[in-house]
Amino acid sequence: MTGSNGTGINDPGRRIAEAAAALAPALSALRRDLHAHPELAFEEVRTAGIVARELGRLGIPHRTGVGRTGVVGVIEGGRAGPTLAIRADMDALPIGEETGLDFASTADGTMHACGHDIHTATLLGAAAVLRDLAPAIAGRVVLVFQPAEEVLQGAAAMIADGALDGVDMAIGFHNHPDMPVGETGFVRGACLAASDRFDLVLRGRSGHAAHPDAAVDPIVAAAAFVSQVQTVVSREVEPLRPAVVTVGMIAGGTTYNIIPERVHLKGTVRTLDAATRDLAEASVRRLLAGLEAGFRVSCELDWRRLVPPLVNDDALLDGVLAAVTAQLGRAPAQGVPSMGSEDFAEFARRVPAAHLRIGSGAPGRADRLHNAGYRPDEGCIALGVQALSRAALEILS
Repeated sequence: MTGSNGTGINDPGRRIAEAAAALAPALSALRRDLHAHPELAFEEVRTAGIVARELGRLGIPHRTGVGRTGVVGVIEGGRAGPTLAIRADMDALPIGEETGLDFASTADGTMHACGHDIHTATLLGAAAVLRDLAPAIAGRVVLVFQPAEEVLQGAAAMIADGALDGVDMAIGFHNHPDMPVGETGFVRGACLAASDRFDLVLRGRSGHAAHPDAAVDPIVAAAAFVSQVQTVVSREVEPLRPAVVTVGMIAGGTTYNIIPERVHLKGTVRTLDAATRDLAEASVRRLLAGLEAGFRVSCELDWRRLVPPLVNDDALLDGVLAAVTAQLGRAPAQGVPSMGSEDFAEFARRVPAAHLRIGSGAPGRADRLHNAGYRPDEGCIALGVQALSRAALEILS
């Protein structure tokens, strides 16, 4: 993969569009190679190697092993100015692929079902375009290829290794199959939710099912908790403040006639603001105190705050939206927040950040992320290259 030649930008929109079109076949081939060889969180060794190889071919200085398996490249502009980071995630999901594509995953039980192969190819394309536009850039562009987004740990690991050192602002992006290729979108303020997880062990006293009075039944207590925890959202959180509490796993017991010693539950809590996040945790802890008193079980709670809400900075977002509109000739559509989570939020809580939605929906398909049959339209790659390149150029002008 190589960039275009020349450095004049009398017509930056045309220049970027032509460069993206020229890069499209190579980017598609690269994406398909990544798709066929997906790697899970912090295992992206091959993927990082390809990224480093491509940056090397472009003559872009870079370092590897950032946040274990991340890669950071730097494009120096032609004159002094601020530093803008653009981030793409690289990891796949533990899902067996069922697309039937001739470049389907060759790794059993692992698939790029969230389009991070698309993201990696898109940022490499933007790197090629911005490398050639560097003389017109006032400042520098930091290219962040991040591992382990799916487990919400890669951003923090890269930041701990210096990926944000000297960075003044950051842009993130994600493909969206609910939007057709050619469309882009955004949300003002909090666009993605905070993610908290809990592991809960309820301990009782085992016994014979025929003599429950001689036992303490953690299954009955667990059933009560699953019902009661839904009242956190329905009866405690202000109705206009989004929140989700989900119990995703419950395990306990071995057979028909034995009351078990313990039941294990796993759950997630999603919120869009700090006050609701605090309220949800406090409410769950209060419910467990009541469970202990009412059902005579002991409760062992491990509550983990993973990432905060992803909050867009209005000023930076306005600059991104203006640039994307100028480049693609169509204004991004304002959407609604998602209760999904993204660890780009770790960047956004440290520097002003903007997160862009890039349509990847294929005609006649109703795809969704994290699905074994996910087949995004590769046309979103070149359009993403255009959007990110023009945004960086305009912001650093």
